[in-house]
Parts: sequence; structure tokens; C-alpha cells
Amino acid sequence: MLELKDITYQVEENNETITIIDHLDLKIDDGKFVVITGPNGGGKSTLAKLIMGVKPITGGSMYYDGEEITNLNITDRAKKGISFAFQQPVHFKGIKVLDLLRLATGKNISVNTACEYLSKVGLCAKEYIDREVNSSLSGGELKRIEIATVLARGTKFSIFDEPEAGIDIWSFQNLIQVFENIRQSIQGTVLIISHQERILNIADEIIVIEDGKVKKQGSKEEILPELLGTASAVNIACSKMAN
Repeated sequence: MLELKDITYQVEENNETITIIDHLDLKIDDGKFVVITGPNGGGKSTLAKLIMGVKPITGGSMYYDGEEITNLNITDRAKKGISFAFQQPVHFKGIKVLDLLRLATGKNISVNTACEYLSKVGLCAKEYIDREVNSSLSGGELKRIEIATVLARGTKFSIFDEPEAGIDIWSFQNLIQVFENIRQSIQGTVLIISHQERILNIADEIIVIEDGKVKKQGSKEEILPELLGTASAVNIACSKMAN
């Protein structure tokens, strides 16, 4: 279980203190498929980065499996079993897809094993296994390769920050199928930051973040109908139109 207690994140801008995450409390149980949504600028992506340790919290405490991880860096949190897929995947010039998957697993996995991970995210393995992870790949391809690395790590807690961002409609259709497959075979906790109604529809639980706080948290059946009837629906509708 992940537990956040009184989490605050502030930044200094033009000699002014701006609070992005405001004394937030949150619990996420093991084995859940959870989607965080809410208005733009509400603090969703920042919260994901705080959980992973990409950004340091300003105040509060964070616990994972009963152990305090507040002061652990991103590497130590990764060793504890937390993975993070960025909204904009990182390019790795000179590194082939096979090398990246081997780095993710921490093992010298075979080509066949690496191909299995690529197949799970809808890529024809033989066309990608020896390609470099660079700008020659499309946004959708990079996104799916990054998801493959998260699957390869096999971590207990996987975070995906707006996985639909910047990909075309055909890649998005494949992406939804990937998450539906993850949902059916889940062995750990999956946390996704998203406005997409189709992703919200496969969640066990939805968390609405607004003004740096948890506004709502509950099952899809409880939250989604109400959410679609609020101003937050504008974000969801725009996401549907964009994809």
C-alpha cells in the first residue's frame, strides 16, 4: 500500500511561494488499477513525480508497504519496486531497444524474451528489437517501448503519466488495448494520470485531484458518472476529441 500523509509541494516563482500540492492525504491499496484525473493545473503530474521521487516534497510523509520513503531518491524508490513512465518518453541515442529492455530487467534477457515484452505492447518485435531509441521513432512507438520497459521490470507499483499524450489515434487504440491487457493480468498496482474516458472506464478506482488536493476518491461506478457531469468533463471531452 502507498500512503501519503499531509503532503505539500511548493515552488518559488517571482519571489512568491506557490503551493501546487496542498496538505494532501491519500491511500492506494495493493493490486488496484487506479486513474488520477482532474482539471489541468490541478497537480496530477506533480503528484506522480513526488511519488516516484522525481521531485522532492516540501512537507509531509510518504510510506510504501509500511516503510517510510519520504527521503529516498528516485533510484532507491525504483529498487523498492516503483516504476515511472514519463509523459514524454526520453530518447536514448545509441541505445537499441533490446539494450533498453535488458537494462529494465537488470538481466541479460534473450532476444525471444525481449520480443515477448514488445509483443505485449502491440509492436512487431522483429522490426524494433535492433532499432535505436531515438528521434526516428514516433511518439506512439516510444510510448509503447517505454511501457514495455515498465512491464519488463515487473514492479509492484507502476506509474504512467498521461500515456495518451502526443500520440495519434491509431497508436491510442493500441494503447488502450495494452492497458486492458494489463488490467486483466495485473499482479501489482497500476497508477495512471489521464483525462481519457476510455482509460477511466477500465479503472478500479478514480481519484480526482483539484487545486492540489484530493477532491474525490472512489470506485469507477461512484465517481465517473458524477465526474462527467462536472466542469472536469471538459478536460475529458477535449481529450476524446484530440484522440
